[in-house]
Amino acid sequence: MKTDAEIAQEASLEKIQVIAEKAGLREDEIELYGSNKAKISLAAMERVRNQKQGKLVLVTAVTPTAAGEGKTTVTIGLGQALNRLGKKAIIALREPSLGPCFGVKGGATGGGYSQVVPMEDINLHFTGDIHAVSTAHNLLADLVNNSYYFDNPLGISPTRITWPRVIDLNDRFLRRIVIGLGGKAHGIPLETSFDISVASEVMACLCLARDLTDLRERLSRIIVAYSETGRPLTAQEMQAIGSMTVLLKDAIKPNLVQTLENTPAFIHGGPFANIAHGCSSVIATELGLRLGEYLVTEAGFGADLGAEKFFDLKCRQLGRGPDAVVVVASIRALKLHGGADKARLTEPDENAVQKGLGNLHKHLENISKFGLPAVVALNRFPSDTDGEIDVVRNSCQKIGAGFALSEVWARGGQGGQELAQKVMEAAEKPSDFRYLYELDRPLKEKIETIAREIYGAKRVDYLAAAEKSLQELEKMGFGDLPICVAKTQYSLSDDPALLGRPDDFIVTVRDVRISAGARFVVVLMGNIVTLPGLSRHPAAHHIDIDDDGRISGLF
Repeated sequence: MKTDAEIAQEASLEKIQVIAEKAGLREDEIELYGSNKAKISLAAMERVRNQKQGKLVLVTAVTPTAAGEGKTTVTIGLGQALNRLGKKAIIALREPSLGPCFGVKGGATGGGYSQVVPMEDINLHFTGDIHAVSTAHNLLADLVNNSYYFDNPLGISPTRITWPRVIDLNDRFLRRIVIGLGGKAHGIPLETSFDISVASEVMACLCLARDLTDLRERLSRIIVAYSETGRPLTAQEMQAIGSMTVLLKDAIKPNLVQTLENTPAFIHGGPFANIAHGCSSVIATELGLRLGEYLVTEAGFGADLGAEKFFDLKCRQLGRGPDAVVVVASIRALKLHGGADKARLTEPDENAVQKGLGNLHKHLENISKFGLPAVVALNRFPSDTDGEIDVVRNSCQKIGAGFALSEVWARGGQGGQELAQKVMEAAEKPSDFRYLYELDRPLKEKIETIAREIYGAKRVDYLAAAEKSLQELEKMGFGDLPICVAKTQYSLSDDPALLGRPDDFIVTVRDVRISAGARFVVVLMGNIVTLPGLSRHPAAHHIDIDDDGRISGLF
């Protein structure tokens, strides 16, 4: 059986100019990055801004296992399948972070015969967008420290510098550090921290901005520190905005690539869904909706994380909701949630599948709370038995949920045509899209609504520091912002060990942070960290390149 990398390397790619034409873009609206990648000019969005929008399809998933359940693969395969059925479909994805690529999860370009290509380029640096975000973020951190170093004209409190640094790698040793050692010539000792680049507020601003002007305004509102008197200090006051916007002038432009079946794909932005808002950019989504009959996009991890944030954060910027939602499930994930041994997930076990259905049902219930139709896509793996598949199919029929078997990994778009038909049918149904909460409700009420309605928690506890931060944010006028929860992706709760559909549990809010530029409040639950660490045996041990330039070990 060929590896994903081998399949991608053997692909017959069309020139990116041809893909641009398929998408409805003009030749002067793309900027070439070689023969198979391009940036899309923001002028393209201006040209199509008044065109009718197509159907918006969101792909989400059940609570995942550590290996992932193929959500990106299904997203790509669904786009290919829609095109096979004569529909003009465009795919919108997030850019992979180097952290997971060299960690355990691997890349984020799909798999088998449902991939976006060039796979190696997309997974490794791509067109430099994440580098630009990292540099703009770290420039701001440098300017904050520089202002403090040179006479501190803004009265920055050294214990209340809230702006960290970022790196696009997994590195636990940088979570808490001391900088400025070595004497006055080398700075002033300060305690600080690192986040992973895709959790940066700069990334969130980039993904939620509608244009360069909007991006500049968002950057200017970022709060980086507090003065000795408690006054919030912004990036604007650090005189950083011009330089940061210059660094992001190309990163704000969506990237154009193609799938193995030459379906156009926009890849833009890369926020994680467990520690950030988990969606590709508003610009790429709106552009795809104006150019295609269907825009198929995804939101990170399970529907409790990426999908909830897509609805309550991104859709508020889009001014609309999806027409249909696909919930990706796998037999192995349902077995895990049904109590099966992690080492025996490939062994037949219909009983474990049955017990694990509670997790799928909870995610379907959550989608219905937003007034949206859902289709379950069971992503088929070689070890799945017909009996196990029937358990899921029969359960979906019993509760009235759409169901389709997805074989897009093995068969590409051809293996997703049943799913595409079900999605088209769902997208034609009248929807009653609504947000989970109104923005004018208090911050704690919004947090508790998410915890109760989406996670199923019986109560929310707050550490003293988090309670104080919430009170301060309300007083500062940020009480009307939406909530972005950072928590484990491996459970509906904030405890990764609670699998399935837990009940009678409590979630704990450990910290609260303001993202005044992105315009949301970040709520950290449980023991979530914003800079992952490497595992004992990271993927980096196996990635290599031969003398002919062929890369191996990426997946």
